[in-house]
Amino acid sequence: MTLKDDIRRENRNRRLTLTGQQRADAGAGIARYGLSWADAVAQGERATFAAYVGVAAEPPTMPLLAALHAAGHRVLLPVCEPERRLSWVYWTPETVFVRSRYAPIDEPVGERFDSDVVKDVKGIFLPATAIDEGGNRIGQGGGYYDRLLDKLDADRQRPPAVAVVYDHEVLPAGAIPAEPFDKPVTAALTPRGIVQLSPAG
Repeated sequence: MTLKDDIRRENRNRRLTLTGQQRADAGAGIARYGLSWADAVAQGERATFAAYVGVAAEPPTMPLLAALHAAGHRVLLPVCEPERRLSWVYWTPETVFVRSRYAPIDEPVGERFDSDVVKDVKGIFLPATAIDEGGNRIGQGGGYYDRLLDKLDADRQRPPAVAVVYDHEVLPAGAIPAEPFDKPVTAALTPRGIVQLSPAG
C-alpha cells in the first residue's frame, strides 16, 4: 500500500461522512466558481469544456455542467475505453447515461470522439481525490487522465486544467509524492473557490 493509496482511501472514507446537504452545498459552490473560471479562461466567449460527472461521494459536478450549458458553453464528458483510453461525448441536459463497462461510473450515450477533440477545448475539469499545493494530483487510480494529460503535453496542446476536490482535500506542497507518470496541474476547484497551485518546474 503506497502513501497515495492511503490518502485516496482516507479521503474516500471522509467523503462518505458528508451529509446530503453538505454535498448539495458543495455542488452549488463548485458550479459557481467553476463557471467563473470557465468564463475567465474563455475570455467571456462561449466555448467547449471537458468535464466529468461526479458519482457517489465525489464532489458533485452536475450543477456545474448545468451552469456551463445554461451559459452557452458546450460540455464534453468522458467514456472509458480499453487500454485506459478515453473517448468523449457532447453532453446536454437530455443526454442518456449507461453504466460503464470499464469503471464504476455512468457514461453518456452519443457519438464518440477520440481524445484529439480535447486539444480544442478551453479548459478541463479533472476528477481527483486529493491535490497538493505543488500541483500533484491523486486521481481515482485508473490512470486515464494521466494518459490524457501526457498525450496533450506531448503534443504541446494541453488546455488549462483544474482538479475538482473538496476544500479539505487541498494538501500542503509535497504531501503527495510525485511519480514520473504524474501530470501536475496549476489550479484546484473547491466549493469555496479556485486555489492556485505552484507545480515545480
